[in-house]
Amino acid sequence: MLAEFTIIPIGKGESMGEDIARVMKIVSDSGLPYKANAMGTILEGEWIAVMEVIKKCHDEVIKTAPRLVSSIQIDIRPGKPLDRLDEKLRSVEKRLGKKIQT
Repeated sequence: MLAEFTIIPIGKGESMGEDIARVMKIVSDSGLPYKANAMGTILEGEWIAVMEVIKKCHDEVIKTAPRLVSSIQIDIRPGKPLDRLDEKLRSVEKRLGKKIQT
């Protein structure tokens, strides 16, 4: 499955760089395939493993924020191999006839 998530700490100012760095360490250390972008992170893996990483990220951010607002989008496609993180874009690029800016 693919899961895109965003965690927004509320009540601690505008800057989120430190929180994002701590979250990205958890994601990177998880060993799961991932892609980070300016608005969130996409993880690929089995349900339990992905949700465990997202929970660890929440647990980390809530240590320094009085409140969190989170968004999680999940794409489950049974029977498909776990290489969809890149394959979905390659499929669109093939149809488009050029690379997509990432």
